[in-house]
Amino acid sequence: MSGLKYDPFSWLIELLAYWEGRVQPAQLASIKAISRQQASKKLKDFLSENPEALHYHSREKTYRPTNKFFPRHINCDVGEYLSWVTGQSAHHDAIPANICLEPPRRPITPELMRPLMQALREGRRVEVNYVSISNPNDEGRIIVPHHLVNTGQRWHLRAWCEKSKGFRDFVLARFQEVAELLDKSPISASDDEAWHTQVRIIIAPDPRLSESQRKVLEHEYDMHDGQLEIHTRGCLVSYKLQLLNINPRIYEADAKAQQLIIVNKDDIQPWLFG
Repeated sequence: MSGLKYDPFSWLIELLAYWEGRVQPAQLASIKAISRQQASKKLKDFLSENPEALHYHSREKTYRPTNKFFPRHINCDVGEYLSWVTGQSAHHDAIPANICLEPPRRPITPELMRPLMQALREGRRVEVNYVSISNPNDEGRIIVPHHLVNTGQRWHLRAWCEKSKGFRDFVLARFQEVAELLDKSPISASDDEAWHTQVRIIIAPDPRLSESQRKVLEHEYDMHDGQLEIHTRGCLVSYKLQLLNINPRIYEADAKAQQLIIVNKDDIQPWLFG
């Protein structure tokens, strides 16, 4: 990518081909709000510069990457794709002088992402191997994903788990090998109570701080009457607190280390991890 002039269409074509395994003129036209004819021309322009990178499948009306597809515009990090697909991408338009700290890259392959994304789009069951801290050995399970979530530190899938018989959060980097697409599922996001329940978190400066110290935090967080109300989904409460650097189970002895407290801790208790 170094020294290569940024072309938004080439970037998007490569992004879709690499992570979704397909590019369609109608898809490009919809994303870029152009005509299908214009989208087809952009694809032809891309192929003129990258011969044999994509192969057209006439029955599907889809271009798929070949073994001669070598991305030049994308960085092949799944975070780039996930930021785009969830509408959080800056699309390379950020001011060069800006610096954004990002977590370390996770080893997520397009071979893994393609079936997971297809299952998410089509409401299908998918068989996966998944490892976790509590179960570090490869563990096969069947899930039905319904949303991608960026916690600010990593990406996970919100999905129904047939083994646990409940909705769970699955860290993307903990999936192993390749996922296998199965049939459609009767379970959907509408069944996920924790996803649809809105929870109010109220935070305030630690009362042990001096008045001037509390005012610093009130200004920083744009508090009103010394408090800030944050609304989030029930299943995301703990992630919100992590972003605020608040551990609901630890009360720091040093008020300057604590800084913020949860005012309505009893209200949010059912939504905390563990």
